[in-house]
Amino acid sequence: MKTRMIGKLEVSAVGMGCMAFSHGYGQIPEEDYSIAAIRAAVDAGCTFFDTAEAYGQQLYWLGHNEELVGKALAPVRGRVAIATKFHLTDEDVVASDLYAAVRAHLDSSLKRLGTDHVELYYLHRYDERVAIEDMAAVMGRLIAEGLIGGWGLSQVELALVERAHSVTPLTAVQNLYNVLERDVEDELLPYLVEQSIGLVPFSPVASGLLSGKIKPTTEFEKVDDVRNLVPQLSRENIAGNQPIVDELTKWAEAKGATPAQMCLAWMLAKWPNVVPIPGSKNQGRILENLGAADVELSTEELAELDAALCSHEVFGHRGFVEHAGYSFLNSKSNR
Repeated sequence: MKTRMIGKLEVSAVGMGCMAFSHGYGQIPEEDYSIAAIRAAVDAGCTFFDTAEAYGQQLYWLGHNEELVGKALAPVRGRVAIATKFHLTDEDVVASDLYAAVRAHLDSSLKRLGTDHVELYYLHRYDERVAIEDMAAVMGRLIAEGLIGGWGLSQVELALVERAHSVTPLTAVQNLYNVLERDVEDELLPYLVEQSIGLVPFSPVASGLLSGKIKPTTEFEKVDDVRNLVPQLSRENIAGNQPIVDELTKWAEAKGATPAQMCLAWMLAKWPNVVPIPGSKNQGRILENLGAADVELSTEELAELDAALCSHEVFGHRGFVEHAGYSFLNSKSNR
């Protein structure tokens, strides 16, 4: 697989989000299946795996995903990059020693992952009670100690990125980005390109909507399935966004690809620093997503596809407003 640089870290052009093996998409697979799926991704050339301390089985077993990823990647640890994330607790915010508070999270993650370092460590969500400059200084210390290779922020806007980057250079920003969610293109992505910071899009296939496999009649699981909360996946918005899915499908057929591969190939062709991390608990879908790295778009094709996608209205735009842990806004135009 082709590789890309995010900060100073070289990773496969398409990574893998591992959350679905532990929660968020209904019933989770058996551990053996999940481990085999992750190792199949390695065999397919994926070298970049994303997890978090908060990804826990049915939300009750925090750390489950880190343990699973650690087991799966143990035989190939020297060939892959692991990214994980942490949240500040109320106790962390008032702690007299921010470094010690963050270090405690990291030490727990390293133990679960079965490793002595991670290549990328994210602050999962910014807490305005702690100055981002102070957090950046802590991350710089962890980098100097060799415990993390680099650091990142998730679901943040440009002003915060600039403040953080001025203290300790960022490796990556993990934000919502896909054909339906393009806010980052206005200000953030040009800055990230200029500063050699990676953008690691989560939900790059819009929770499966852009794969073309979700219809207005699709029923999601009732327990622990985030798709019940995603506004683009209401029956009305699935129908409203169908012209965009149809556009991707048309292009995919012409390229001998799938709609999911086409929407990933679109962002790879558009930005040199973007490394999407599509997630799935299905091995077939995982391998399909990784295949997007082989889909080529010429400059002319990219311009034509981009213009076509921009011509359609988006229904259920999520943006940055948080609700129940997921982002929501009202529908608006793609641009």
